[in-house]
Amino acid sequence: MIQKSIQTILALCVLLNIAAAPANSPTGYVPDDQAIDFKLKNTDGKMISLASYPKAKGAIVVFTCNHCPFSQAYEQRIIELHKQFAPKGYPVIAINPNDKTRSPEDSYENMVIRAREKKYPFAYLYDESQEIAKTYGATRTPHVYLLQKKGNQFIVVYTGAIDDNSEEPEAVTEKFVSNAIQQLLASKPVTKATTKAIGCSIKWRK
Repeated sequence: MIQKSIQTILALCVLLNIAAAPANSPTGYVPDDQAIDFKLKNTDGKMISLASYPKAKGAIVVFTCNHCPFSQAYEQRIIELHKQFAPKGYPVIAINPNDKTRSPEDSYENMVIRAREKKYPFAYLYDESQEIAKTYGATRTPHVYLLQKKGNQFIVVYTGAIDDNSEEPEAVTEKFVSNAIQQLLASKPVTKATTKAIGCSIKWRK
């Protein structure tokens, strides 16, 4: 009964967020684009950028937040992605793009609390100006941009969802992000470079 209630809530969120999606959503990055660096405040108070990971082979940039039920549903999976792939050169860098006025649960102060309570092993950054989310083209939480480092550049190799089932982790049949990284580690091209991000619409500042 509880599982069915959760599925119902997520289904309603999908419908509401599709209806609420802005008509002028930024196009943003597509595979093969070079991603700009950023410098955003982490929940430990430090400023973090892509350059903060000089030995990384890339990065799993995830636009996410505190309040969204989709972000919450994927929270443990994001933690596991970091634990699995950070040692192999692909750390998670989570970024909260939501306007705190429209979504008080997503304020920096509440980010600090959640990161501590959930013991996030990755950086959780606050995009207060929303410029990074706009530049990347993020529209949902969660929304993933997998980057591969080539020389001093970070190239987008995948954008979209984490996997193919936002409701039930045990029912996932295709792990988009994991599969893409495994292909990169094997020096193979990413066969599925784009999927549709499913989640709550980003709360843009009015």
